[in-house]
Amino acid sequence: MTSGIASLASSASSSSTSTAKTSAQEIAGNFTQFLTLLTTQLKNQNPLDPMDTNQFTQQLVQFAQVEQQLKGNDRLDGILASAKASSSASATSYIGQTITADGKTAQLADGAATWSLTAPRAATKATITIFDSSGNLVGSQTTPLAAGGQTYTWTGKTSSGMTAPDGTYTIKVAAQDATGQTVSVDTGISGKVDEVDLTGSEPVLLLGGTRVPLSSVRSVGLSTSAS
Repeated sequence: MTSGIASLASSASSSSTSTAKTSAQEIAGNFTQFLTLLTTQLKNQNPLDPMDTNQFTQQLVQFAQVEQQLKGNDRLDGILASAKASSSASATSYIGQTITADGKTAQLADGAATWSLTAPRAATKATITIFDSSGNLVGSQTTPLAAGGQTYTWTGKTSSGMTAPDGTYTIKVAAQDATGQTVSVDTGISGKVDEVDLTGSEPVLLLGGTRVPLSSVRSVGLSTSAS
């Protein structure tokens, strides 16, 4: 029976090192079964031939490892729950606030879709193209960009002179400086947070129909008006 208990304890200890494959319920089950078998063995061992001290010590060590794994899992669950609650509380404070976040996709509404553009140096030529949700090119403009942060507002006018319907649009910027070198322009989106989606692993802020992960927020309280 000693070898059977040792085998079970070894299995439980090994399983506890891989939380991705073993649930807390399985670990708890192995822990309870191990304790039951160990207690039964101690009650029924031969007084004239008791359990070897080294084997008993090894089994107690394995017993302690499983117990610590269970406690560790409980603590991790508590930390994760606390972190999510804190993140959720922080996210709800954004409702009604105007934010700027990383992103290329913005909502066209009331004749305007606005992006924030940040250029590390001045660009004498920047080709700005706008695509609809299906990936079709709907608008294009060539304009210089100053160094630093600025806003770009698209009025919804397409290349054919028509007015694009309200919806989701994506911006792409290809810029060059006076020497013809490429200037990498960082794009972001701005808008007022209408609501917060807390159903996922990370809170998502909703700016109209645009979804913005909380981790993408750059700043709060910036104006979305064109400069």
